[in-house]
Amino acid sequence: MNNSSKSLPSAEFMEDMLRGELAHGDVILSTTRPILRHLLANEDHSLFSDEVIARIRGMMINLARQMLFALAERIKAPDMGAFVENGQDALATALLEDASLLGHAHALTIEAQLAERLQQRSGIDTVLSPLLQELAASSDPSLAAAAMRIVAAQAKFMQHQRRMELPLGELPAELFHAVTGMLRTNSGDLGDQAEATCDALRQTYDESERRIGQITRLVVALNHQAKRALSVDNAGLAIFVTGLSMASRQERDVVVLSLGENQAARLAISLRAAGLGQSAVEEQFLYLHPEIELPDGFDALRVDRAAALLASSAPAETAH
Repeated sequence: MNNSSKSLPSAEFMEDMLRGELAHGDVILSTTRPILRHLLANEDHSLFSDEVIARIRGMMINLARQMLFALAERIKAPDMGAFVENGQDALATALLEDASLLGHAHALTIEAQLAERLQQRSGIDTVLSPLLQELAASSDPSLAAAAMRIVAAQAKFMQHQRRMELPLGELPAELFHAVTGMLRTNSGDLGDQAEATCDALRQTYDESERRIGQITRLVVALNHQAKRALSVDNAGLAIFVTGLSMASRQERDVVVLSLGENQAARLAISLRAAGLGQSAVEEQFLYLHPEIELPDGFDALRVDRAAALLASSAPAETAH
């Protein structure tokens, strides 16, 4: 990303350079899920003790246990604990085969790690950001209530991540239906009871109440002040990522992964596509990548051209 050229490059040169870096980043993203599946399928845990792998594996086991406990309650299993223990490994293994589910769990893990890193490095609270604190004290009761709900949801998210948990109700709709479908297909002779269990789980599922759904509604409610979501130090990471996803028209999980060092070009282009000028983009990089400088002449990249670059890229990470 750093360009030490004395003369400012043309807009065309800048765009070509960023397009090349974006394509390189897409290649890296495209290998993420196959590598995750390989690592998670490997039985030698000593070889892959990385925290990300451990958290993702833990989340898959947690999802399996949630569904199996629901099934155990339906069939009135005499020993629900034993029933769950007996079935959790096989169901978790099936969940580990779903690339989209792995990709989503990976993005959640990275988000939580980055939030903790930002708190340690820059004092940005993982739960109560200045923006949420301000909105919670708003004279608008609906806005204040929405902010407080997000504070609670964000606190639960960080707690769940520390415990390697992923509540079924926090899954995007397509993944929720895919995951519950796996309970059906992996229940053997209990297929009918599993089907009834899935129906009951669906009746209690409300995608709009997910943490991400609540944050999305809050950003929309900010209306003409929605750009405040694009300041990570003010909005906090969760709102920042959601706001950037909305403003740059990218999947949220892709935006989370764009915060990695090898995705600096995507992040810069995304911020530009969201309408931020060079100084504002540089400010966000001070928090997210203080060691990386934007190339000279970055401001020559127009907002519409940045959006076009993102639209033409093809990361294999389909996210939620």
